[in-house]
Parts: sequence; structure tokens; C-alpha cells
Amino acid sequence: MEVRLQAQEDEITLLKSSLADALRRIRLHDQLLPLLKQQLIAVNPGAARVLNQVCCSDGCTSNRKLSSSSAFDGVRQSTTSYLSNSIVNNANGHIGSPVSVEPSPRPETLDTATQTELTMSGRDAAQDRATLAVTSRVQSLQLEDALLPGQPVETTRAKLHRIPGMEEEDEEQEEDEGEHEKELSWTSSVEEPIQPTTIRSLQREDFQDGSCSPEEPSPASASVRNSDQNLSARSVTLSTIQEGEKKELVRRNSEKLANPDKQRKRLDKKAASSANLLTRSPSLENRAKDLIPSTGSGSRRGTYGQGHSIKMFIRGRPITMYIPSNIQNYEDLKMEPPSERLELDWVYGYRGRDCRANLYFLPTGEAVYFIACVVVLYHINNRTQRHYRKHTDCVRCLTIHPDKVRIASGQTAGVDKDKPLLPCVHIWDSTTLVTLQQIGLGTFQRGVGSVAFSISDSGTFLCVIDDSNEHMLSVWDCNKGTKHAEVKTTNEAVFSVDFNPSDSANIITCGKSHVYFWTLSTGQFTKKQGIFGKYKKPKFIQCFVFSLTGDVLTGDSEGNILTWGKSAADVKTLGKGAKETFQIMRQTRAHEGSVFTLCNLQGGALLSGGGKDRKIIRWSADLAPERECEIPEKYGAVRTLADVDGEELLVGTTRNAILRGTFSDGFVAIVQGHVDEMWGLATHPSQNVFFTCGNDKQVFLWNAEEHKMDWCTTLEEYGLCADFSPVGSVVSVGLSTGRWLVLDLFTREVISESTDGNEQLSVMRYSPDGSFLAVGSHDNFIYIYSVTESGRRYTRFGRCNGHSSFITHLDWSKDGKYIMSNSGDYEILYWDIAGGCKLLRNRFESKDREWASYTCVLGFHVMGVWLEGSDGTDINALCRSHSERVVAVADDFCKVHLFQYPCPKLKAPSHRYEGHGSHVTNVCFTHSDSHLLSMGGKDTCILQWKVMGGGGGGGGGVGDSRERLASASASASASASSTSTSSPEPATT
Repeated sequence: MEVRLQAQEDEITLLKSSLADALRRIRLHDQLLPLLKQQLIAVNPGAARVLNQVCCSDGCTSNRKLSSSSAFDGVRQSTTSYLSNSIVNNANGHIGSPVSVEPSPRPETLDTATQTELTMSGRDAAQDRATLAVTSRVQSLQLEDALLPGQPVETTRAKLHRIPGMEEEDEEQEEDEGEHEKELSWTSSVEEPIQPTTIRSLQREDFQDGSCSPEEPSPASASVRNSDQNLSARSVTLSTIQEGEKKELVRRNSEKLANPDKQRKRLDKKAASSANLLTRSPSLENRAKDLIPSTGSGSRRGTYGQGHSIKMFIRGRPITMYIPSNIQNYEDLKMEPPSERLELDWVYGYRGRDCRANLYFLPTGEAVYFIACVVVLYHINNRTQRHYRKHTDCVRCLTIHPDKVRIASGQTAGVDKDKPLLPCVHIWDSTTLVTLQQIGLGTFQRGVGSVAFSISDSGTFLCVIDDSNEHMLSVWDCNKGTKHAEVKTTNEAVFSVDFNPSDSANIITCGKSHVYFWTLSTGQFTKKQGIFGKYKKPKFIQCFVFSLTGDVLTGDSEGNILTWGKSAADVKTLGKGAKETFQIMRQTRAHEGSVFTLCNLQGGALLSGGGKDRKIIRWSADLAPERECEIPEKYGAVRTLADVDGEELLVGTTRNAILRGTFSDGFVAIVQGHVDEMWGLATHPSQNVFFTCGNDKQVFLWNAEEHKMDWCTTLEEYGLCADFSPVGSVVSVGLSTGRWLVLDLFTREVISESTDGNEQLSVMRYSPDGSFLAVGSHDNFIYIYSVTESGRRYTRFGRCNGHSSFITHLDWSKDGKYIMSNSGDYEILYWDIAGGCKLLRNRFESKDREWASYTCVLGFHVMGVWLEGSDGTDINALCRSHSERVVAVADDFCKVHLFQYPCPKLKAPSHRYEGHGSHVTNVCFTHSDSHLLSMGGKDTCILQWKVMGGGGGGGGGVGDSRERLASASASASASASSTSTSSPEPATT
């Protein structure tokens, strides 16, 4: 409701400002006409005859109907009285006497809002009829008609463009608004203006000429004649005059509006920003087109001088962006998608912390698992990856078809902006990665928790448990994609579901405090609950498998393996008609803590994985322990097991690692990742390695070329940001308590540490030459440190104080003297570090400054990355490539975008890439721009993208972005001079 009310208030504000702007433009138009006529006479006396005919017609007819608005009446009557004293030419071109036109008195009206028609005297009527015959031949007044033969049209048009006094009035009204309101508003296109002093100089030549003959009736007539004689002299550059030499004739009409009423002042100020307000609500743009005409519809070329700026709005707050000097036609700039594209190269991480039965081994030698929205097929010997990427949100479960080719994977529900993403199950071919069937779209609620193929009928059916309150159990035809049966299971959590391998009509589910045996007959389910009898009922039944004898083996939270079998009906206890039941036949003590997984081996052997004890135990067919081993504590508990060849195993752990090994040789990690939300990401300045940190207190150094982790260490606090020193031997890490550390890349030791404030740090950034380190904090300060001894010694240099909210991003200039920073209240500030960490209050001076990196999400060069309706937190991070050709963006909707750099126009098109299942917290290019790294938040996933096309990286294109932007501006200016129709802006992809 609040959003709707705010939208309605915005619409009302836009309409009011549009109407005010229309009134202001009408007033300026009325003011323009007499001054333009006056200046035409001054430039060319031959125009006086045409003007006389038009003026006579206007003097007789314009007073027939008058508006009730006093402001317009004043302007109109002033214009009539002024033109009544104009000088006219006769038909032979001789100088004539002035003609006086007396307007009729305005009659009284009862309703001031009603227009009244004036009664004309007989003389006025006759004069009107006489002038109608003349004006009927003059349909329009063109500049070319008033010029002498051979006089250039473009030069004269440029001289007559600007109204004297109008700009002075607008600037005077804005001087009281403070420094922020002094920024000039931007329009779509501006013609080359003529300075007011030039006009006054022109008129001084005409009206102060003292050579008048005695027979000439007035000095004005002399000025007309002298202007004919001295026309060639005025073709040269005109000289300017001092302000004290202003003539009353020039200021006549403008002085009448020198003191407008307060309401009109407020409307003018509001209308001045109406064009910018329209960018907040493009849906109103069409409604306001009739009220706010485009100023650039007929412009020859656009000029943007000092002080021109653009305002974008985030949550109602205006953010001023100054246009760089090399952009001549901002509005005509055309944004295009970059020629570079991204291709998913590698996925770091595995989801084991909260999912079960999500690791399988295929006959092709590939391990199948998932993380975020990607199902990964990792060849454990060749160390290559393939990716199934058709899911739109996080994958939650996985199962393999009996043919070992088809795979079923289920996803959770999600939201893409305001569009819901429905949960479903995909059945796809693991060889071709082609989706064969999409099951249950729109049927499941919240997500899909467990899936299983039937075995006895070669995988004809698929059973699914969703995440609704009732945990619905449904059976689907895999080939047709149709639902065969459905039933509510329980309100308690359900962990696993599977078909009986010998009878597809029997299904088992287990979970919190239950194990259910289901029988499917003619589309209807019947349920039998497992009876624990004399055995202690565990809190959770974590997993189950079927033995070769047909018994059911379950692992529970008490560390036991229970063997279930059918028992005959107990007629004595339950009475006549009692049915058979499933009861515990045997209890085997297996682990200390929960039994998280059970895995059948060939020949009837069994594997079990423990939680608290982290043990893997091999059992014989009669549940006698044969071998066991314990995995290292740093990998967590055993989450799932997969058999490779009877000896070698794959182990998925609760700390998001996949281990490979045997009982005799032990286990090594082949996949590792973070286990909690990640924010810190940095790439090495000269090597293909990158550094990550997050809320799990772990920091990782990754090798992007070999796709593996080089080393990992654990900190005492959360790591939230990081950056490499330009020398490449150390990396600084900002923590959640205001502390920051400097780690040696080779020894992994802490070589320096310091504390700034008691709030979390959000950004660490070295200067380009490595002589300074900037630390951005949530206490609103930027701390500057002097760096010596190759990044091993740090001394406090100063502190930047001026932000009113926490620091979010910052960048250094290429010369290492200045910093650009963003804050949580959408503020852009610039700092002179070399000058003593001073705040640069004149932000206009930084518009042409070049930046060594570009990670600030607010700035002119990246304004186009913001989507319509963004609330300021929709973009978490961005990173410009070292070649300055593209910029990558991490948003709050699980997407990675690739934009052209620079992209200074709203709604800039981009390439969009999916894969993350949570908000993307950070993006960063490698040193050679060959790859882009993106980091998910809650999905704990790192995606490595290969940059394709665009002529490669390597930093060879530094500075190319400025040339490209200037070239685009110049070409836009050329196209604008050839046509007045602007091409539509490309849609965002």
C-alpha cells in the first residue's frame, strides 16, 4: 500500500510540474516574439515592411479574445503597445511615418475564468479588414524572408537565438537554493546560443548611431537606414559592451517579469526539474509529451558546457552526475550491448551442509552434484566440468535413473524481481545435457525436497516429495509428464523417499519421528506406519536402503541401523481382521551421533557415514563391521557416500567438500568451498589467483588456472572485504569488528594488523602504486594508511570525514592522489588524499578524472547499470575490466550482467547470466581480463566465467573507453545534424 501511495504521489508531482513547465514555456514564447521581431529589424531593415503588416494585423485582431490571466494579458498588451511604435516601410521601400494602433479597452466580465470578445469600433474594424487582405498573403515569418540576398542564414540564426535577460532571471532564481541546487539542469539538446552582451552590442550600433538627417522623423528611423548602409561592417565579429550600457529598449519586456508572484516562482522551479522527474516514472512520459515539448527536436548540434549535469533518482533522492567534457551530445548517445560475452568455465563449491543424497558417480567417470542453480558433472580423472543450467532457482535434490544416463533434479521456488519462479523437476540427459521432461510446474509448493526413480519397471515412474506443509507425495509418468497419484504424507519433515526395487507399487518415506510404508493401487495410496515397539523411538530417521533380502535398513539420529521386516497380523492383540505390519527385526549400533547416509555395495556389503564421529564404516551383508576410517575434522561430518569401483569412494561432507579416496590410502579433497555467506573477493594483480572470505571465518586462495584451492586458513572473525597489494606478495582482509589483517601469500602468516573503529569494514583498496591503503568502514569514515616495505609496514596517514552513512565502495584515481567513494545513503564524494584527505566540495572538478579501478556503483560512467525502479540496494557490486571495455554487475536477483563501459545512460542494454541461487555479492575480473569471478551470498558458490570475444584483454585498451565515448558522441552529433528524429533507445535484455 505504501508503494502504491508513493507511486500516486509521484504521478501527481509529475503532472503538476509538467503543467508548470507548460505555463513557463508559453510565457517565454510570448516574450520571444516581440524581441525576435525587434532583432530582425535591427539586422535587416528590409524586414520592417513584413513586420508592419503582421503587427497591424496583430494589433487589430489579437485583442478580440483575451485570456483572463493577468500575466499573459500584461505581456500581450505590452507587446501591442510596443509594436505600435515600430517603424514600417512602404511598398516602394521608402521610410514611412510611424503608425499608431490603439487597442480597444477591455470590457468588464463577471467570471474571470471566461474569455470575452471585445467590441471593435468602426475604425478598428475597417483597419482590421484592410490588414486581413495583406496578412492573408503572409502565412508565416521566416528568417530567410527577412535577410538580404547573400546574407548567411546560419550565422544570423545563431545570433538571434537567445532572449536577453531570460537566462539571468533563471539563474537568479536558483541562487538561493544552495550549492546543490545550483547545478544546471540538463536538456536533451541545446542550440548554439548567442550571448546577451552580443545582442546588446548589436542594438547599440543600430540605436545609438548619431548620423540622422533632418527630414527623418525619429532616431529609430535613422537606425534602420544606417543599418542598411553598414550591413557589411556588422558581418565581422561583434564587440561586447559593459553591463552599465544596457538600453531600456532591450529590457522592455523582460523587466515586466522581473518581480513575478511567489506562486509562479515556485512553479518555475518545480518545472525546471520536470524532465528529470520523468525519468523516475517512464510510464508517465507519454502523458507529458504534449505538455513538455522536446527542446532538441530541431537542434543543429548539442553543446554541453561547464556545469552541465544529469540527475538520477534512487528512493526519491536526486543524485547529480556531471557530464565529462568529451561528451558533446549526451542524449544522442546510443548504448549497445558489449561485444564480449561470458561462458561458464568453472563452479567452485558443493552444497552438502543442508542437502542429502546429492552425490552420484556415473559410468562416464563423472561425479554428479549440485550447488546454487547448477548441476555439475565433474570428471574426477580429467578434472573437467560440464554444467546443466536449466534450473531457475536453487537445486535441492538429485537422483539417477536406472539406465545411468537420465538424471532428475528438483529445484526450490524463488522470485525474480516480482515474478515468481515455480518449483519443478527436470529430467535430462547427462550425455547431451538436453532437458527431456519438465514435471510438476505449478503443482509443487515451496520446493522439491526428494525425488526417486522406480527400479523394477526400468524407471517408468518418478516419485516426488514437495516442501509444502503436508509434504505431498506424488507419482509421475516420466515419459508423459503426467501425475499418476498424490497423497498427503505428514506435517513433519520428510528426508527421503524411494521405490521398493522389486515392486514399484511400494514406496517408503522417512523423516522426523516416522517411517511410512506406502502401497499404490489403482491410483490410491494406503499407508502403514513402522512400529518401534520395544526399541527407543529416535527423533529422526535420516536415511534408508533396501537389502538384498528385501528388508529395509534405516539410519537414525541415535546412531543405530534398524532392520525392518514384515510381520504377520497380530490377531490376539489387534483382533480379527488385523493386517500385517512392519516392525523392527534388529538394531545395530553403528555410530556415535547420527547416521547420515547408507550406501549399498556390490555383493550385499553396506557403507554407513557418521555425523558426530565423522567415520565411514564398511559392513558385511549380515551387518558385521569390516573396515572403518575417519575423515579430517576440517571437512565436517559425512553427508553422503558414492561408490566408484567397490574400493574407491566419493564422500560429500557437511562443510561443503567432496573427498576422494579409499579405506587404506585415506581421503583427499577434490572439491571445496565456503560454508556461509561470502562478501570478500580480490584478484591478484599479475597472476591467475584470487582470494575470498566470508562469514564462515575462512579465507581461501584459489588458483583460477588450475581450478583448485591453493590454501585455506581460519580467522577469529568474519572476513568481509579484501584487496591485493600491487606488488602481489600480501593481501589485506577487513573484518567484522573494525580490525584488518595483512597476510603473506606464501607463509600465510599475519604480518600486520590494526583496528579502525568498532564497526565492520566494507572495503579495502590499495592505491595504484601501492603507497597508500584506503579502509572504508561502517562508521562513515575512510582511513588512509601509508604503505612501505613492499606492503609490510603501515602507518596512519589520515582520515576522510564527510560521509553521512557507511562506506560501500571506493576507488583511487590513476595518479593515486584522489579517491571517489559511495555511501549507504547514495552519496558520491571525492577526496584529495595527497592534499591531506580533504573533501572536494566542487564535484564538477572531478568529472574528467581518470580512475585506476571502477567499483563504485554510483557514478556517471556506470549510471546505465541501474534498472528502472531500483531502490539503491539492488546492485551489490560492479567491476570495470582492466581494458576499460566492459563492466560486470552483481545484483540482488541472482544475476550477473555485462555492460559496455562506459554506460552513462539509463536502461543500457546488457548480457545477463544466471547460475547463482542467491544475491550476487561481488564480481571481479582477473588481471588479464580473461575471466570474471562472481560470488554468491547464501548459496556459497563461486562461478568462474570465461570472457569471450571483444578482442581479448591484457589491458591494451586502457583509455579506449574515453575515445569510444567521444567518438559515439561525435557520430551522434553528426546524425543529429542530418535528421531531427531520434532513434528509439534499445531495450534492456
